[in-house]
Amino acid sequence: DTEGLLRIKEENQKHYRRAQRHQEKKEKIQRHNRKLGDLVEKKTYDLKTQYEHLANLRRTHILELTSVIFPMEEVKTSVRDPADVSSESDNAMTSSTVSKLAEARRTTYLSGRWVCDDHNGDTSISITGPWIILPNNGDYSAYYNWVEEKKTTQGPDMEHNNPAHTISAALCYATQLVNTLSLILDVNLPKKLCNRQVNTEGKSVTLNHEFCGENLSRHRFTRAVKKLNANILHLCFSQHVNLDLLHPLHTLRNLMYLVSPDTENLGR
Repeated sequence: DTEGLLRIKEENQKHYRRAQRHQEKKEKIQRHNRKLGDLVEKKTYDLKTQYEHLANLRRTHILELTSVIFPMEEVKTSVRDPADVSSESDNAMTSSTVSKLAEARRTTYLSGRWVCDDHNGDTSISITGPWIILPNNGDYSAYYNWVEEKKTTQGPDMEHNNPAHTISAALCYATQLVNTLSLILDVNLPKKLCNRQVNTEGKSVTLNHEFCGENLSRHRFTRAVKKLNANILHLCFSQHVNLDLLHPLHTLRNLMYLVSPDTENLGR
């Protein structure tokens, strides 16, 4: 029994020494983990700082881009409410008729369905200049009508001062701006609107093939506009623009909300 007791004591001592070595190894691993934790915390802070710095740079570039090259602003049109005009011509008009006229004014027949829009063409959004505008409510039927009229009518001056030209130009500039914003923000766009190179007098100029090329049919034009609107909404979602402000048909107004200085997360 005494010999067995001595053997057990020796084994216990071996286990104790082994436990000490394991404890030292454990403490060493814990110190290493703490050092790694401090390093990761420091790297995370540095990364967050770099992200903030990068966001500020992106924000600065975007604000310069939209103030110098692609300025956008709301253009008020001098259209009087038909309810007001009718009431002036007929003092005996009932209030129900006035309200019905006002309601009709806020309704637009767009792409086969009636769309309620408070602006209804009273305001337009300009890009790169006050003469290049898009209807605020997304009604681009002037382009369709122009294409159809051009197919059936022959005349040298029918393209002069045509609103379809401003619609086409505004959509082209909007597409160029969206593609540039995607590069600055490093956000991949879900829809592809390709550009093409056109050589003019020895210079290479980039034009958007979708809107600045040949006259598009209604189907192709509508599809291209939908792709552009989808890209704009995708950029707005990526920058956490307030969803209550967005409308799927308001092309330039959504862009204005995206690049507005009030957008807190612009550049993220």
